[in-house]
Amino acid sequence: MIRTHTAGSLRKEHAGQQVTLAGWVARRRDHGGVVFIDLRDASGSAQVVFREEDHAHDLRAEYCVQVVGQVRVRPEGNENPELPTGAIEVVAERVEVLSESAPLPFPIEGNVGVSEEARLKYRYLDIRRQQVASAMRTRSKATYLANEVMHELGFVYVETPTLTRSTPEGARDFLVPVRLQPGNWYALPQSPQLFKQLLQVAGLERYYQLAKCYRDEDLRADRQPEFTQIDVEMSFVDQEDVIQVGETLIGRLWKEILGYEIPMPLPRMTYADAMARYGSDKPDLRFGQELVEMTGYFASTSFRVFQADYVGAVVMPGGASQTRKELDGWQEWARSRGAKGLAYVLVQDDGTLGGPVAKNLSEEELSGLAAKAGAEPGDAIFFAAGARASARDLLGAARLEIGRRCGLIDESKWSFLWVVDAPMFEEDGEGGWTAVHHPFTGPKPEWADNFQDHPGEALAYAYDMVCNGMEIGG
Repeated sequence: MIRTHTAGSLRKEHAGQQVTLAGWVARRRDHGGVVFIDLRDASGSAQVVFREEDHAHDLRAEYCVQVVGQVRVRPEGNENPELPTGAIEVVAERVEVLSESAPLPFPIEGNVGVSEEARLKYRYLDIRRQQVASAMRTRSKATYLANEVMHELGFVYVETPTLTRSTPEGARDFLVPVRLQPGNWYALPQSPQLFKQLLQVAGLERYYQLAKCYRDEDLRADRQPEFTQIDVEMSFVDQEDVIQVGETLIGRLWKEILGYEIPMPLPRMTYADAMARYGSDKPDLRFGQELVEMTGYFASTSFRVFQADYVGAVVMPGGASQTRKELDGWQEWARSRGAKGLAYVLVQDDGTLGGPVAKNLSEEELSGLAAKAGAEPGDAIFFAAGARASARDLLGAARLEIGRRCGLIDESKWSFLWVVDAPMFEEDGEGGWTAVHHPFTGPKPEWADNFQDHPGEALAYAYDMVCNGMEIGG
């Protein structure tokens, strides 16, 4: 037997027992002839004491070892209340090195910053770090619980093919050549959309799976080429039934895994309202700084930049104190997003307005500008003007950047909502229309017979669950 106990399971009741442990040397401390090591395995860590230097002479960080010793209660004053095993230690009787370790490319313990490149190159070491391993265990618990909840709700788990035909889903497909049919290709699914619809036609009624999906698109923080989603389809239901299932699932996940009770039902916001107030269809409601439409305010302006279909603003608290370099940095930030720049007005401590834009505005426009935008002395007001969609998108991104730079986002807070009544179509830039979500989304009843006559106004049965500014379901 390689071990009799796991390191993280030892407690006071094990005192006096001989145990055999196996794991990695997390830390080593030498104290005048006595050597202490923290022995780590998947369950946690335990302190091992070596009374004879010879036993621990060659032990270094991340050596894989087997230790035989006696469990004892730590001397009074030496307990570590931050560790589950902090009340005991193991006095080593013998140790065997199972595998030595080369010098480490980065420390496993502690919160030392490590580059993503190094973490991926030495992924097996990265996973030994508590934060990464903990995330994997949390995901495992979430997977188990999700299966349990869906089973309780009467869903049937069905695995659908991952080699299939290409279907329009909003991104490019990954293609796999067919060896026996040169010139033909399989597509890896962006979602099991067609298969789950076939299952409904077949009468299964309630299907789900933890589906692996593939999307060949540019990488972003919330976009990966390969990901897993809880995929669901139901028959004989409406929007309220689907929303109820979604709320039941995430309510259980957050409560049983994170210990957080999500207030139910989740609040709802229309797509149009979200875009107007936050410049995003997945608004982060953990902080304010809503967008303010200024189109009417500047309806008669002589400032050519604001002679646009849409003019909007967002306020940066304390932004007037920024240096010229910082303000220029905002222009580079905007250009990196495809905009020409980000106009701004600075509200000085005495209430006067400064900045290049202020010089181009009339006295009448200046006099009520701060009040209209909701700005206070010391704030900065950022503007975007042009096509409504692109200008709002820029302001929405600026709002999030302001939240991060000004520390307005409460990272300990959970903020959920449904964004409902999304449009069916949007212009594709070539004189045509394309689906906002995907072609499988149906129109709302009031648009069922005439959505093709007014494609820019038609609303879809499309609704997304948003958490802290991230779309997590829909």
